[in-house]
This record gives sequence, C-alpha cells and structure tokens, in this order.
Amino acid sequence: MERLAGRIILLSGVSRAFVGFLAGLLAVLAQPPFGIFAAAFVSFPVLVWLIDGVAPYPSDGAFRRLRQPAAIGWSFGFGYFLGGLWWLGNALLVEADAFAWAIPLAVLGLPAVLGVFYALAVVIARCLWSDGWGRIAALALGFGIAEWLRGFVFTGFPWNAIGYAAMPMPLMMQSASVVNLSTINMLAVFVFAAPALIWTGKGARTGLAIAVALFTAHIAFGFYRLAQPAPPSAAPQMAVRVVQPVIDQAKKLDDRERASIFEDHLSLTAAPVQGGGKRPDIVVWPETSIPFILTDNPDALARIAEVLKDGQILVAGAVRAEDAGAGLPPRYYNSVYVIDDRGQIIGAADKVHLVPFGEYLPYEDLLTSWGLSSIAASMPGGFSAARMRPVLTLPGGRRLYPMICYEAIFADEVDANARLADVLLNVTNDAWFGDTPGPRQHFHQAQLRAVETGIPMIRAANTGISAVVDARGVLVLVLGYNYRGVLDTILPGKLPTLTDVPTRSRIFWLSMAILSIVASFSRFGFDIRKN
Repeated sequence: MERLAGRIILLSGVSRAFVGFLAGLLAVLAQPPFGIFAAAFVSFPVLVWLIDGVAPYPSDGAFRRLRQPAAIGWSFGFGYFLGGLWWLGNALLVEADAFAWAIPLAVLGLPAVLGVFYALAVVIARCLWSDGWGRIAALALGFGIAEWLRGFVFTGFPWNAIGYAAMPMPLMMQSASVVNLSTINMLAVFVFAAPALIWTGKGARTGLAIAVALFTAHIAFGFYRLAQPAPPSAAPQMAVRVVQPVIDQAKKLDDRERASIFEDHLSLTAAPVQGGGKRPDIVVWPETSIPFILTDNPDALARIAEVLKDGQILVAGAVRAEDAGAGLPPRYYNSVYVIDDRGQIIGAADKVHLVPFGEYLPYEDLLTSWGLSSIAASMPGGFSAARMRPVLTLPGGRRLYPMICYEAIFADEVDANARLADVLLNVTNDAWFGDTPGPRQHFHQAQLRAVETGIPMIRAANTGISAVVDARGVLVLVLGYNYRGVLDTILPGKLPTLTDVPTRSRIFWLSMAILSIVASFSRFGFDIRKN
C-alpha cells in the first residue's frame, strides 16, 4: 500500500486529475442506494496523497501555487457529483421535446459548477498542508467550509453532503441528535482521510487514535440511543394513512388524466385498514397530488367530503392560485392543504425554498430573452415562494411542520418552529427522476431531519419512498419505490432534543476553530506530538 501511495503522490497533469476524478466517483458508493461507507475510507486517502504530490516551483506566484490543488479538488468534486447526480437528466426526459437540449447542462454542467466548492476545499487545505497528521485536519476544515457554503450559496444545494456517507443507517445517524450536519461533514472527512496516515505522514498514531475515537464514539452513541425504549405515541393515539399512488409523471402532465388521477387517490384513501386496525385519523397524499386548482373545483371538495369518514382529515399536496391584482396573472404556489370531512380547506402552507430552473427561473428577464424557461413554465412566471413556513394545526391540536419536496434536504432551514410540531411532514413527487438513485438519496436525507429534531416524520411520495419514521430515524413502516398502496400505522411520539440549534451552531464553529489550530500548528512548524 505504501508503494501505491507513492505512485499516487508522484502523479501529475492529466493522470493526477483522472485519479482525482475516479476517487470522487468511488466516494459516491458511500451514498444511497449503495450506502457502502467503507468506500470513503479509500477515496479520501487517495485525495490526501494527490494533494501530497503538489510541488509548485519556488518562483510561482500565489495563483500558480493554488492552481494545482484547485484542479485536484475540482476533478474529485466533478467525479463525485457526476456519479451522484447524473439522474437529474431523467427529469428533462419527461418533456423531452422541450427540455432534452438541457440534459448536458444538468448531467455535466451542474457537477462542474458544484466541483468548484470542492476545489475551494482543497485550496483551503493546501494553504495549511503539512507532512504530519495535521494535514487531515486541514482537509476536514476545507471540506467543512465548502459544504457549509454549498448549503446556501446561489440558493443552496447541499445534496449528498459528505456527512451523509457517515450515516447510512439509524445506528450511525444518532450523532445528528447532538451536532449539526455541518459538524458531521468536517469530522467525517477527518475520519475518512485518516487511513492515509498509516503509510504517509508524521504523527500517524496521534491522528489515527483521534479518528478511531471519533468513529467509536459515533457507533457507541448509536447503540446506546437505539437501546433506549422507542418513543411512545402521544395520547390520544393518532392513526395515519400515507397514500402512494405511483402516478407516472407523463400522465400527471396530461390534462385528460386529471379525473382518473384524482379518483385513484380517493380509492386508496377509502380502502379498508388491513387486519382490522384503527381507522386513519389523518390521510396524507403526496406533493401536487390534486391535479387541478382545488379552489376552482367545488365538486372535487364535495367528492373528498364523500370519501372522508367523520372526523378524518386529509393533508394533500396541491398547486394553490392567488389573485395578484387587476391585469396581472395569478400567483401560483406549491402547497399543502388541510381538508376536513366536510370538504372545507381549514389550513394551507406554501413552499418556501423553490427549485431553481424547476419551479422558477432565476434572472427571469435575462434568461427568457435567451429562450430559456423553467420546467414549470406552464404556469406564467413559474411558482412563487412563501415568506415563511407555518406550523399546521389540525382539529384536536396536533401540529404538522410541512416540508415540500427538496425542502427536506436543508438541515439548516428547519427552524425553531419545528419543535412546536408533533410531526414533520414531507410530501414529494420523485416520479420526475424515475427508478434511479435520486429518490433513495432524497429519502435518506429527509430521514435525518427526524433524528436532528427528535420529531417523527410522515413522508408521502408519489412513486416512493413513502414512510413513517420515528424520532430516532427508525422506519416504522415504509413503502418502497414504485409500490402502489397505503401505509397504516400509529404516529410515534417525540423525543427531547439533546442540544438546541444555537448550541449546535456553536459546536460547529468551535470544531472549525480546533481544526484550524491543529492544521496551523502542524503547517507552521510547531510540534504536535510527532510520535
């Protein structure tokens, strides 16, 4: 292995970039649907050795000195994001006549742009690089900053953050109840990169000991938390039905199919509970499951009232229209409605964080002049974003914290209002992406929100994956991709949070400070136990 490390260190030019690309591609195996977190223990040591091989000429200026590490980081990132996000092109095939031309932009362009974040990570690491174990602290620091920025720059896209690779199952998710995803991103890179020290680097025993201690604590805390009694259901018990209709996206876009789609949802709603279980108190339909503007269709509300039993509540994804004033087209919102057994809309929440190019067109005036449009172009101006995310209160007092589609991937946007809720609600329509890794990755990231908040989650997805998840991320019931049917269960209870959001933020900045100090001491010649 030492010989292999040496050969990687000596690479240059195209060969070094290609190995960086392959290392990034390999790291994708640590994300769903594979969940082979051991792959990261190979890809990140390779990245360390590639950075070890950077040897700028003494006469090089600052820009030239950073060009090589930037190229390594970008090639690693391009491989990682290409391998992890290629399925986005599938959404453009749904309306191929209009959007097939954009497939190269989605499949190649987005990974190329996201690769810039990892280029920045490696540049930051290289500025504090050394030949000791402090260099993996520098790499962890660089990736911690890059992943933090990726969460909000250009509206944010923290999909497949490195930290998720360290949390492939509930046993390994429990650390998220103590520290935030940004901290896990940093510590995961430190642990994943540690094997590089076995064959190259001073102070290997110190760095490896810290990495082993972090990984052991991560696993041990998971065992401890899952060994505790499952969170009991709050009284009175609330029975939940999750509807997964499996409607093909092309069918959802066909106006002639709207009535049959609506009736399909209603038939699943009315199906008897298997095994004679408790009748559902709340029925949940996926994102945009109501295939028309509900407020323009009083007959549809009457039909819902016919199907719902006394006291039942329907929570359904729908497009909501709002009058924008005289002479202006309506505003459209991606929403969820709460509808009672009399067919009355008694609550609604609109999506706050829209998908760029999917639900709205950034810089619309400029880009439309170039002939571009969003996938939601059938609605003039696309969708509008809500200013805030309300907590939905049901009859009887139960409260839902709604997250529509990919809002569930933004860990830092789950605000303090979530703790006021009894359950997290995630409705989505992953039919756009077909039977690819996309829906599995989306579900995995949503699942972590339950662990972070200590609040159970109801997730309704058109084609899957639908589930009820308890407050520790354990699946109570799940319906896999492309399985048509319903889930009937009793809603689990909440757990107290071990740390609050401000405390987790402070832990993140403290961890960043510690890594900065360790990397700086190692870089500038201080002795950090070179044993």
